[in-house]
Amino acid sequence: MAFLKAAWRFIRGVKDVLVLCFLLLFFGTLFAILSFANGERPATAHSGALYLDLNGVVTEQPHDDDPLSLLSGSAPAMGEYRLRDIITALDAARTDDHVKAVVLDLDGFMGGGQVAIGRIGKALDAVRAAHKPVLTFATAYEDDGYQLAAHASEIWLNPIGGVAIMGPGGANLYYKGLIEKLGITANIYRVGTYKSAVEPFFRADQSPEARTANQALAGAIWQNWLDDIGHARPRAKLAAYVRDPVGVATAAAGDMAKAAQTAGLVDRVGDSTSFAKRVAELAGENSDPRSTGFATLDLDAYVKAKAPANEGEIGVLTVSGEIIDGEGGGGVAAGDSIAALLRRALAEQDLKALVVRVDSPGGSVLASEKIRSAIMEAKAQGLPVVASMGNVAASGGYWISTPADRILAEPSTITGSIGVFGILPSFEGALAKIGITSDGIRTTPLSGEPNVLGGVSPEFNKVAQLGVEDMYRRFVGLVARSRHLSPARVDSIAQGRVWDGGTARQLKLIDGFGGIDEAITEAAKLAKLDPTSARPFYIEPEPDALTTFLRSIGKQSARVQAKLPQDILGRQALRQHIWMMRAVSDAATMVQYGGVRASCLECAAYGAPARTMSNQAPGRVDDRSLLAWLGALIK
Repeated sequence: MAFLKAAWRFIRGVKDVLVLCFLLLFFGTLFAILSFANGERPATAHSGALYLDLNGVVTEQPHDDDPLSLLSGSAPAMGEYRLRDIITALDAARTDDHVKAVVLDLDGFMGGGQVAIGRIGKALDAVRAAHKPVLTFATAYEDDGYQLAAHASEIWLNPIGGVAIMGPGGANLYYKGLIEKLGITANIYRVGTYKSAVEPFFRADQSPEARTANQALAGAIWQNWLDDIGHARPRAKLAAYVRDPVGVATAAAGDMAKAAQTAGLVDRVGDSTSFAKRVAELAGENSDPRSTGFATLDLDAYVKAKAPANEGEIGVLTVSGEIIDGEGGGGVAAGDSIAALLRRALAEQDLKALVVRVDSPGGSVLASEKIRSAIMEAKAQGLPVVASMGNVAASGGYWISTPADRILAEPSTITGSIGVFGILPSFEGALAKIGITSDGIRTTPLSGEPNVLGGVSPEFNKVAQLGVEDMYRRFVGLVARSRHLSPARVDSIAQGRVWDGGTARQLKLIDGFGGIDEAITEAAKLAKLDPTSARPFYIEPEPDALTTFLRSIGKQSARVQAKLPQDILGRQALRQHIWMMRAVSDAATMVQYGGVRASCLECAAYGAPARTMSNQAPGRVDDRSLLAWLGALIK
């Protein structure tokens, strides 16, 4: 019998090996076919232009896309480009004799937030300072895209395109009328005069407090954007261009490319063929018919060749995306997963300091506390901690920053939002409309609570509100101890109010300005290491070899997908679509999952837009579930 069991295990092992070999052969063949068939992928040369085809968004940490979904064509069409990879490539290109120029194709660029764009802009400035040309091309430049292009030595614009500068701001959705129509009761528990995240559920418009705070925030961010453009491209007559867009369009008889060139916003007006010829003059030609027409160094391959080994002494923990309970991969800040990653790094790596890179609008209080607790374990082991804030580090994102010995941010960082809230819907009104009521018995004041069908009791509402108030006091206490301020002082600048980085520094919510590089340097100093030789160790999961291989094939498959909309109207329509679905998604999340949250919903407008799916119209996969949720309510 033992012999038979051993033989069976051997046969199963051989079978598994054969299946694996078959899969590798199949996907390898598929990869070769796609490589041959794809007519848009630029051919890679030994020297030429470093080519950044940014068809999507720049992010701190890309999502972990399922490799099978990539292969099947159901993965998001909006690509994600890690900020760290772009900076690595640009820093290397500055001194690399093989790089003759840097080219940014921004036809499909959807943004990345002012902080991320500003960091790339500095890297582009360094490339130009090394006497290497930087060229950009797009059919439509929007706010983030133009901020990036302003750091180029030559800005090209398609003759049928334009520059659309919108500035921060816009409308929010308010659900009070819908809730009343459906007979739903929104039981709201909150602390913070400015905690406007829940206003859409009990108001039809902004409160005066929220309007004042949001206007001040948008004004500060807008001024920072203007300052960056003014410094990078002083010859651009930007003030007149954005002040009177109708007058500008009228003067140019609707020719927006001409208007942008007249205002000094762009250098050349020409199509992609003319642009390619210009780049070929600088970087050399490429006769391959599948290529861009100029000698190209592919970004992915270049980053892989130039990225340093991940072997440093300064641990860098990235918290990117919404903070959620449970486990998750890149692109979302799952409390259990991030805490486990940090604890594993502390146990297995000889770390001397920790940098927590935060780019998150917050989320679950419970998940935020799990991450904070893991960071406190690092401090208990004697590691100095520095928090580095990206585009957004608000609410739960600030919660997890409180253990830091130093907090660094940028003037355009969105932070603060120190406040908590919870929403619990009940449906007694909706059920009454169709003749359903409820009744029962109790043994305690909280028996059967929360009764979302018959109506939540006053006793439960009181207990829930007191719990939220206690959580707010805990939040204020964490900030007070971290920032060496009195609880009363923290409360006066908290109340859910969101601040720009410049104001946050004045309020002592942060210690100074700087990005991830400055944070690593600061951490090295606190650990008494030589900042010039200290290196980071990025604390992130390592995919297995097969997953990495499948993802590389999936990325190759995704290249055959069409670009995102390139003209101004198409791009704005896509942005509004994404914004609408994001708003509905936020509403669905709060209503369906509840829980006490430290979240800044208004902060989402200042980061990169959410991604859409490739195999259907933009956002359709998410749309089905969200619109079905709305439809179910309306019915």
